[in-house]
Amino acid sequence: MTTLFFSDYEAGETGAPLVIFGAGGLGREVLLLLRQLNARHPTWEVRGFYDDQPPATPTVAGLPYLGTAADLNATAEPLAVAVAVGNSAGRAAVVGRLTSSKLTFPALVHPQSEPDADQRVTLGEGCIIQQGCLLTCDISLGRFVLLNLGCTVGHDAVLEDFCSLMPHANVSGAVRLGIGCYLGTNATVIQGVAVGEGSTVGAGAVVVRDLQAGVTAVGVPARAL
Repeated sequence: MTTLFFSDYEAGETGAPLVIFGAGGLGREVLLLLRQLNARHPTWEVRGFYDDQPPATPTVAGLPYLGTAADLNATAEPLAVAVAVGNSAGRAAVVGRLTSSKLTFPALVHPQSEPDADQRVTLGEGCIIQQGCLLTCDISLGRFVLLNLGCTVGHDAVLEDFCSLMPHANVSGAVRLGIGCYLGTNATVIQGVAVGEGSTVGAGAVVVRDLQAGVTAVGVPARAL
C-alpha cells in the first residue's frame, strides 16, 4: 500500500499545487486542515475547488471555483487532489470519475493526529484525518478513509476503502469495517465487532454485535432497521 503524506512532497517557493474536490462544508474544513499543515511545513499551494454542482458564488472561502470532474480530468499539469465528500458512496463515485493520470491523492493528516512509526499504522491514498483523532497501534486504513474531528481507532482495527467516521466516532480494538461503512457522530463499535460493507451506523448508536452488509443500524444497542 503506497501512502503519500504531505511531507513526501517537495514544495517549491509556493508549494505543490493542490485542489479540493467538494465545495461544501467539508471542503472548507479540509481547506482549514491544509492551512494548518502549511503552518507547520509549507507544502501546498491550494488552487481552489472543483465540484460537479457549482456553488452559488464564484469563490469558496476566498478561493475560486474551478469546474467539474471533467474539467479536472482535463488538467495539463500534475495536481494533488483532496476529495472532500463526506458520504462514503459519494466519495467513491467521485474518485471513480477522476481518471486523469496527472492526478494524485495524498493522505492528509492533521499534525496533532499523525501517527509515528512505532504505532504501525498504514494509510491508503486519499485518506483525510482531521484534528483531534487518536489512533493507537497496528491499524490499517484503506484508500480514501475519512476520520472527522476527534475520532478514536483502537489496536488491530481494519477500516476498508471509503469508510467514513463522523466527529467523535469510536472504533474499538480488532474491529473491522467493510468497504464504504459510515459511522455517524458519536457512534461506537465495541471490541472485535465486524460491520459489513456499505452499512451505516446512526449517530450515537453503539454496535455490540456484528452487522451484515448494507444495513442501517440505530440505537443502544444498535439494531438494524
